[in-house]
Amino acid sequence: MVRSYILLLFCVCCWGSNFVFGSILIKEFPPILLSAIRLSATSLFLIGYGWSFKKLGYLTRRDILWLIPLGFIGTLLNQSAFFTGLETVDATTAALITSLAPITVAVLAAVFLKETITRRMVFGSVLAIVGIFFVVGKSGGIKLSIGIVYMFLAMFTFAVSIIIMRKLTERIDPLTATVYSTVIGSSMVIPVALVKEPITNVSSHPWAWVLLVVTAILMQGLCGLIWNVQLKRIGAGKAAVFLNLQPFVAMIVGFLLLGTPVTTVQAVGSLLIVGGVLLATGQKKAKPERIGKPMAAPGPISKLTGGS
Repeated sequence: MVRSYILLLFCVCCWGSNFVFGSILIKEFPPILLSAIRLSATSLFLIGYGWSFKKLGYLTRRDILWLIPLGFIGTLLNQSAFFTGLETVDATTAALITSLAPITVAVLAAVFLKETITRRMVFGSVLAIVGIFFVVGKSGGIKLSIGIVYMFLAMFTFAVSIIIMRKLTERIDPLTATVYSTVIGSSMVIPVALVKEPITNVSSHPWAWVLLVVTAILMQGLCGLIWNVQLKRIGAGKAAVFLNLQPFVAMIVGFLLLGTPVTTVQAVGSLLIVGGVLLATGQKKAKPERIGKPMAAPGPISKLTGGS
């Protein structure tokens, strides 16, 4: 269990940094084309990994029916919304918005996986929503930009993909699910990118291409594979709790690499969001039984049987 937690922490630290690296790359590549190139590199890595270890399983028609919406929602919609949003939203704000993913996962799990919605979840959701108002609010009231809408879409599609992946890994192994869903998603993104965004509008800087390929393999390929394996082992709820750390990682990396200031409003908003998510997704500790407690003497028969 400890090993699983360490691996999930590694994934979330990489994904938190991805907001910053994505903000850098979006200045060098058009958003959908950037997504298509990264997904192509990720797909090649995953196919090579699965082929070299001969771990790719066979698919049934029902598996494919799960993989197609997973590729469309978790790859095409998610990646397109993510990089389009980063064109106008800074990395810290983007990470704070997507920190609502654990609550969204919990709600979707209650609807589609029949998991229970607790009172803690309701209170935590309200607290986190208040935090979002702090993050995206302006002095004249709440003003939502199109970039923020895109980031909400990226958060929601990511949450939906977790639910679909959880159902899919009940049928096939996580590696097979990760490889095929990424490849299917890539095949959907590439045609859209080629039609909408000319391939001539790409960066001429070698460092940008290196950063693109490295982040594709590490953050989308390797971390995606690790996450899906641990998702099957410890469950969607426990895994989603680790997503709470993304805003803090994005803040730290953004400050160190881009000099992005962390405002008081963002700090307060992040605390409310993360606090709400932790409250909503946390579980009460069971009270330990008292050892050595003397047994009560048997009462009258009427007491034991509920009589008067």
